[in-house]
Amino acid sequence: MSKIEAKEIFNGKVEFLYSINNPEQFPSYHFPEIAFIGASNVGKSSLINSLVQKKIAITSNTPGRTKQLNFFKLFGYKDGFIMVDMPGYGFARDSKKNIAHWQNLSLNYLANRKNLKKVFLLIEAQKQLKDHDRDIIKFFNIYSVDYQIILTKIDKLNRADQIQILEKIEKELSMLIHKKPKIIATSASGKYGIDDLQNEIIKLLLNL
Repeated sequence: MSKIEAKEIFNGKVEFLYSINNPEQFPSYHFPEIAFIGASNVGKSSLINSLVQKKIAITSNTPGRTKQLNFFKLFGYKDGFIMVDMPGYGFARDSKKNIAHWQNLSLNYLANRKNLKKVFLLIEAQKQLKDHDRDIIKFFNIYSVDYQIILTKIDKLNRADQIQILEKIEKELSMLIHKKPKIIATSASGKYGIDDLQNEIIKLLLNL
């Protein structure tokens, strides 16, 4: 599929469907789902908004603003597909009880959701891999979750540092997942890598 067609899909109609707070609320339908997860303040909501060229996900400088699973339907491909904005992990300004609840909700979704076709794990380029990133990767491996790494805020690094950090992350990931990972470097503010991510999603849908 060409970049023009991918752009038409992602720049088309997007509809908010649900905010899910409990596993019992997971919707029953046939639409394929792709999900986005990462540490708090990794730039997840900004990336989602850049993908669809609309402000559908709430952005904030306060860690932990996304506290539910937010489901959005995109209509441009066949009869549609779903993007899921997941709560971040790591530090958040909320009670331990609430944090534990939404993190358990996320793990339940990741381990058991049959509609889920791929998870995009967001890693901030400057911060590189942290322990909570490694923990979620191990979880993916245990539960056979199909995932791909997306580097965010790549524009905060100069070109030489981008190459060095990318190589470092690839090396560590290859030890965690036992194969060379495919990483997409992005910048939501600079629109860098957005086309690549759009096309990666379309390629996934075409192969379902």
